Amino acid sequence: MGGNNKGHRRRFGAVRKLPSGRFQARYTGPDDREYTAPQTFASKTDAEVWLSQKETEIHKQDWNDPDAGKIPFREYAATWMAERTLRPKTAQLYEGLLRLHINPTMGEKLLVEISSRRVRQWHTKLTQDGPGASTVAKAYRLLRGILNTAVEDELIKKNPCRIKNAGVERPEERPVLTVPEVFALAAAVPPRFRALVLLATFGSMRWGELAALRRHNVDLEARTVRIEASVSEMRTGELVTGRPKTDAGVRVVTLPEVVMGDLKWHLQRFSEEKPDGLVFVGEQGAQLRRSNFSKIWAKAIKQAGLPAIHIHDLRHTGNTLAAMTGASLKELMTRMGHSSTKAAVIYLHAAKDRDRVIADALGEIVKEGLKPKGEADDGDVSTLTPVG
Repeated sequence: MGGNNKGHRRRFGAVRKLPSGRFQARYTGPDDREYTAPQTFASKTDAEVWLSQKETEIHKQDWNDPDAGKIPFREYAATWMAERTLRPKTAQLYEGLLRLHINPTMGEKLLVEISSRRVRQWHTKLTQDGPGASTVAKAYRLLRGILNTAVEDELIKKNPCRIKNAGVERPEERPVLTVPEVFALAAAVPPRFRALVLLATFGSMRWGELAALRRHNVDLEARTVRIEASVSEMRTGELVTGRPKTDAGVRVVTLPEVVMGDLKWHLQRFSEEKPDGLVFVGEQGAQLRRSNFSKIWAKAIKQAGLPAIHIHDLRHTGNTLAAMTGASLKELMTRMGHSSTKAAVIYLHAAKDRDRVIADALGEIVKEGLKPKGEADDGDVSTLTPVG
């Protein structure tokens, strides 16, 4: 090979010395295009090592077009959203997370510029800015999901979202009402919403499921409610009815006998009369809106002497009470409409309280059993002779 400015031909790629004294590496990619290393090298050996790495990547089919990831994140995220069939409520959530929490930092960055360090800095700042731990976790999961697709599209080699447990939500502990508190609240709301409070609690139903419930979904004789739809209220005010967000959300829930009288009375007096009529409607006969119900709810909890609880806390209470009956994890999942064990497991902590009752009762049996025989009641299990 000749002078300093001539390329040094190799089996793969070429190295040439620049007028600055540094070395440049070039190679032909599997797409037959020529690529130049993004940096120059202090020595010819360094340049050749870099070329060897590229050759290995190509042989292992681990090579990515270095220009492919030069797309602004904002542009790629918009395409990512457009390519997915999302439920309206989910699309609204993702749009808000991108607009408010991700794009202000990442939007103008090229995909290849988003490093693990940059993600950590963004996550730290978002945590400190205080939109709430749940929102931060959702934003992180969305960013990670979009960049996972970028890896699948071979635009970047690896996902820079590597913060352990950053996508895990740890929701605050929600209050559990006592049974008397539930019925006090049911008495405090206007009569047309009494059955709604009872079904939300003892039927473990979500607001959207209650708003979508129709007459043909209710079987008074069997004491069952079939849940097969849910209503979402969009930011625009539009009400969108669709299937529950998972297949497990479509379910049949059996109601306790104690609420059936209220439900039957409600159907006779307040529900739409046609067979597919809505079970619950607003005071003007229109479809339920959570935004309109909020004032009624606030007034009722104040009248019932309860703290500021959410409507969803009724379902939480019902789930907790169901767990206290000794229901299995699978039974709880089915009743609540959950497709994974993760959410249902939360409620099994209630079984600990039940286990304590069992343990205390067992302790009383032991105490009785240890008494001298003369002190034990006739026919009591305490007549068992203690061992030892």
